[in-house]
Amino acid sequence: MGRFSFTQEIAIDLGTANTIIIHNDKIVVDEPSVVALDRKTNKMIAVGEEARKMHGKTHENIRTVRPLRDGVIADFDAAQQMMRGMIKMAFPGNRWFSPHLKMVVCIPSGSTGVEERAVRDSSEKADAREVYLIQEPMAAAIGIGIDVEAAEGNMIVDIGGGTTEIAVISLGGIVSNKSIRIAGDDLTADVVEYMRRQHNIKVGERTAELIKINVGSALTSLDEPPEDYIVRGPNQMTALPMEVPVSYQEVAHCIEKSISKIEAAVLSALEQTPPELYADIVRNGIWMTGGGALLRGLNKRLTNKIGIPFHIADDPLHAVARGTGTALKNVDKFAFLKNGNEI
Repeated sequence: MGRFSFTQEIAIDLGTANTIIIHNDKIVVDEPSVVALDRKTNKMIAVGEEARKMHGKTHENIRTVRPLRDGVIADFDAAQQMMRGMIKMAFPGNRWFSPHLKMVVCIPSGSTGVEERAVRDSSEKADAREVYLIQEPMAAAIGIGIDVEAAEGNMIVDIGGGTTEIAVISLGGIVSNKSIRIAGDDLTADVVEYMRRQHNIKVGERTAELIKINVGSALTSLDEPPEDYIVRGPNQMTALPMEVPVSYQEVAHCIEKSISKIEAAVLSALEQTPPELYADIVRNGIWMTGGGALLRGLNKRLTNKIGIPFHIADDPLHAVARGTGTALKNVDKFAFLKNGNEI
């Protein structure tokens, strides 16, 4: 039985923060994009959630790596090992052989040819025989049910971990787009720096992420404000333990610059939009996807700033993955998919 090979079709949302794999229309893997490696042998020790739990807690023989930075592969070997490990999670029963894979992988719309080749090469190293690439805003639009091939303008703002993807889509193509490397990771870094500077307390990435989730806000005034979040950590000067309450207003102030850059990028993409499509966008509103769409008050702030309604997708965290899964089923139909072998 183990001698036979067969082809399996999977869709991968290879994200800076999380990697999602879809097989047979189901999410079979949804794990943090982290891998733990042995420093001496460079062999994989853990991947996904198990590796994330090790992050910041390892000894000298183990290193934890986030292979993607700003939406693109920063560590080729770690990315390949992470993909291979997560594909094994998707097919846990196949102990004796690996299936031949046909996969669709989503990439940032601003990816260069070199970055696209890195994704293709990593996919092939993880046993992919056929690799197709789809741009994230296009996948997000498909994932929330927009007819991307219609003669109508739709705008997507996908705020992920490494990049914010803004695109106007019509007739199966991206008419205007803006890809900026300001996203969830930058908001987390803003919180780390603020806690250090304002409260004299050291916090790691994971704690800053929890602050952002619990009391993150794009507005200093919310109708339903969250309770202050208690942060515990060492004093920078004395190393003695501290306990600091953090309010949503504080977080809104510390991420202000990054949010303003996202606003400016949305306006820049709108400036490049042809008038007929602009009219469609004003009528349809702008759709927000990605983890950043869940930031309290962000859609309200953007609506007030730009004057066009911003709608949050029903399942913003999985919109790109679901769209990638739909693209996988329509590889022959969607002309905008890039065949990785031709890059």
